[in-house]
Amino acid sequence: MRAATRYSLLRTKKFLGCFQAPRRPSSTHPANARLNVPIDYSSTPLLHHSPSSLSTTIPNLPSNATYTRQNLYQSINAALAHSLRVDDSVLLFGEDVAFGGVFRCSTGLATEFGGERVFNTPLSEQGIVGFAIGAAAQGMKPVAEIQFADYVYPAFDQFVNEAAKYRYREGGTGRNIGGLVVRMPCGGVGHGGLYHTQSPESLFTHIPGLITVLPRSPSQAKGLLTTAILHSRDPILFLEPKTLYRATVELVPDAPYTLPLCSAEILRPGSSITVISYGAPLYKCAAAIEAIEKDMEGEVSCELVDLRTVYPWDRERVLGSVRRTGRAVVVHESMVNAGVGAEVAAGIQEGCFLSLEAPVRRVAGWSTHTGLGFEGVNLPDVTRELFSFSFGLGAFSAQLLRAYVVFMQCCGPHSLIRLHVASIIVS
Repeated sequence: MRAATRYSLLRTKKFLGCFQAPRRPSSTHPANARLNVPIDYSSTPLLHHSPSSLSTTIPNLPSNATYTRQNLYQSINAALAHSLRVDDSVLLFGEDVAFGGVFRCSTGLATEFGGERVFNTPLSEQGIVGFAIGAAAQGMKPVAEIQFADYVYPAFDQFVNEAAKYRYREGGTGRNIGGLVVRMPCGGVGHGGLYHTQSPESLFTHIPGLITVLPRSPSQAKGLLTTAILHSRDPILFLEPKTLYRATVELVPDAPYTLPLCSAEILRPGSSITVISYGAPLYKCAAAIEAIEKDMEGEVSCELVDLRTVYPWDRERVLGSVRRTGRAVVVHESMVNAGVGAEVAAGIQEGCFLSLEAPVRRVAGWSTHTGLGFEGVNLPDVTRELFSFSFGLGAFSAQLLRAYVVFMQCCGPHSLIRLHVASIIVS
């Protein structure tokens, strides 16, 4: 080995040794972590803790509106109950749905509306979705539940070749299967392993004729689900981040209301960079934004955008934001390869090329399967997002570099990436 190479490796080893983090047998955060700590949902600004903030996101609320603190599964239950109550053509079915479902989203609905409208099905995802398509073709509004998004793949043919093509195939007859909604819990929960962690939304965003929705909070879920069931003319996949079912609690209007599909929402205005995400990662994005703005002492401000509908996504609002800021990062849990971030990044490149000050970056799950003990390492976290935002801004500090190196030290399988990053830093 050449002397220069040995010297370079010694420098790298010495540099990494300064930031050596103790190895841990799981993907939990270390005791002295500054960034990758559990999200405090009781104080996050992304949830409504007072009625005054609701008026900015839910239009046309009456001045005498009443509110109840609900978590995500309770607000979904409220939307389902309202839809069943006001429209006799609404049906609700799936595996264990009559018993309340695995996550209790349908609790009490079979008792209130009877077994002919709320009922269990056999363990056949293809049969569940196929039955739902047939019911919708006959004028019903079926709401089908896939118990976990990880098990939706046997029904993929039904989505692609039947549901998505129905309205197009009917042509001038005007027939559609609007009202068909397929709900499914998705995403990481900390201990889901191979078959209870997946986020398959990007597989369905390639299919014209399907709308794919992924809400971030109880108030959003209630309004979006009500719109999907009662007012859409297209079939809808409604993915629910299961880690948020009980974690997110906020004020939700008691009266029914709707929220627009295919419409993004700016959650936090900014002028330095646009951060685009949806679902559960939005809370880590907000934490990363708070950390970088604090670290940069107010020199930067980050705009946070919630897609809400990942297909068709709101190009006008997203591109308008990026044209103002000149920089963009897209964050999602699903694998980075061919994910939603790739499509959004391509759209930004095409629509905002002359406004961009830096390449569009993606922060997403690694292109690998999620092992039981490595979920926290595989999915995006605050440190990875913070570093990516900083890279896009060109705003580095010693604290940011140290945080990133310590993070990479904790990722045992990615030793080559650690070595590469450290070599760049010390060279």
